[in-house]
Amino acid sequence: MTKAQANHASSEQGKKTGQPTVKGSDLLVAALENEGVDRIFGVPGEENLDVVESLRNSKIQLILTRHEQAAAFMAATHGRLTGRPGVCIATLGPGALNFSTGAAYAHLGAMPMVMITGQKAIMSSRQARFQIVDVIASMKPLTKMTRQIVSAASIPTIVRDAFRTAMEERPGPVHLELPEDIAGEKVPAVSVVPVHPIEIPVAHRTALDRAAEMIVKAKRPLIMFGAASSRPRGTHGIASFVRRTGIPFFNTQMGKGTVPGGSNLYMGTAALSERDYVHDAVDKADLIISIGHDTVEKPPFIMGPTGPQVIHVGYQSATVEQVFFPHAEVVGDVGPSLEALADRIEGKLPNAGALLPLREEILAKIADRADEERWPVTPQRLIHDIRKVMPENGILALDNGMYKIWFARNYRTYVANTVLLDNALATMGAGLPSAMMAAMLHPERRVMAVCGDGGFMMNSQELETAVRLKLNLVVLILDDGAYGMIRWKQAVDDFPDFGLTFGNPDFVAYAQSYGAKGTRIESLEALAPTLEAAFQGGGVHVVAVPIDYSENIRVLVDELRGRAQPEPA
Repeated sequence: MTKAQANHASSEQGKKTGQPTVKGSDLLVAALENEGVDRIFGVPGEENLDVVESLRNSKIQLILTRHEQAAAFMAATHGRLTGRPGVCIATLGPGALNFSTGAAYAHLGAMPMVMITGQKAIMSSRQARFQIVDVIASMKPLTKMTRQIVSAASIPTIVRDAFRTAMEERPGPVHLELPEDIAGEKVPAVSVVPVHPIEIPVAHRTALDRAAEMIVKAKRPLIMFGAASSRPRGTHGIASFVRRTGIPFFNTQMGKGTVPGGSNLYMGTAALSERDYVHDAVDKADLIISIGHDTVEKPPFIMGPTGPQVIHVGYQSATVEQVFFPHAEVVGDVGPSLEALADRIEGKLPNAGALLPLREEILAKIADRADEERWPVTPQRLIHDIRKVMPENGILALDNGMYKIWFARNYRTYVANTVLLDNALATMGAGLPSAMMAAMLHPERRVMAVCGDGGFMMNSQELETAVRLKLNLVVLILDDGAYGMIRWKQAVDDFPDFGLTFGNPDFVAYAQSYGAKGTRIESLEALAPTLEAAFQGGGVHVVAVPIDYSENIRVLVDELRGRAQPEPA
């Protein structure tokens, strides 16, 4: 029986019973609308055509991308910035497998996302095994849940469960496979499942009392903010905890912006695991209150048999690792739990600011040479000039490369989720799609993608998507003609310089070929004015700038290696 014959038979059955019938794809789209979905990203295929037709008649916008990986990065970033799952769609086989990196990106980064992929009909096999791979099995280790839909009538329930699962702590990706015959199947109409709020409990009072006792006794307390502290859910209690206690803080790379970096209690960002200047405070602390740390991040400090006590505050229990094993835990909704903890200790911490005398020197060392007039531009000066043209609520989306460490160390943040970087999967290719998503969600704010030339070229085709969507977006390409981070590691490990350099296209002409604007910066004096003009001009603007990475060796190797690892106080 062909698909058309099956649909006709199903329709005839509906006429006999007198019940209205609806296609599985219509049930899917209605369920997505019920979840508040307004955009779906992806590259549909033959097996998705019923879904595409249902989307055509819906309020949901289908945003066609040029590669499935970019669609997944965009959907994941939607989840990261809103707390609501982004949705992406692909066909079976090769299309579905192209979601794999995006799935891992969302899984490690705790970003809620729902991926929908097609499949050949499961009631017949007229094309045998053509293009069929076991996508369910391939997605199992990369998702919170993966499921094939085998009945159209079950779609509303499955979609509700998928979104609930994606959003529950710890957030992450969910995969649904919809075979084409189930998508086209006509069944009696089924109601969507109502959405209901789910609140996270506040930490147990015994845990709060224990943590309070440890903090009151501490001589040199320090707060660390990790990735989970920047969830888009309400975080008022997080910032007020710092204000009410007066304890200085630092953050991990993915915890940047949780509390404004302009605060007079900010001690820096742990872009490295040890020996950096911020570790002067970490190593002298006798208690670290670790808020929202997720061990998927590269360790911000290394715990050993000696050193500070650690209190883990998080939505879930800590993952115990060789380098992270907290001595106490406060598990629950982080903001309200911290408010309850502050109630217990406010006004009782005479030693709260014991580590603050270190702050001025730490920040001065990090800002060293930020005004240096050297060409090609150094990372420190690049960041200094970018900060000048980015307002406090401007969003930077970083791809993955050597510059990520510099931005984590040197770029001060004032608003949560204004630096989108990946310190979990740490994949290349995500910077441009992430910035595009940010620009779609926040058209009133300045958004800049910062990409190395290697990472940019991995998804550079999405410039066409950005132009088609009429986004306002500046794409800054750092041009060194190499996979710079690995080349740096190669030099640090005393290997010969080999195998990591390449040629680049003319980035100005490349941008113009997609209908974007393009500029190449030829002098230090032109850097900030060119970026400002790109923002003022609107549209998609690609700016290429050569970069001098010799500072990697001078600062991140020679200077920091020369610092003796201090003994814990």
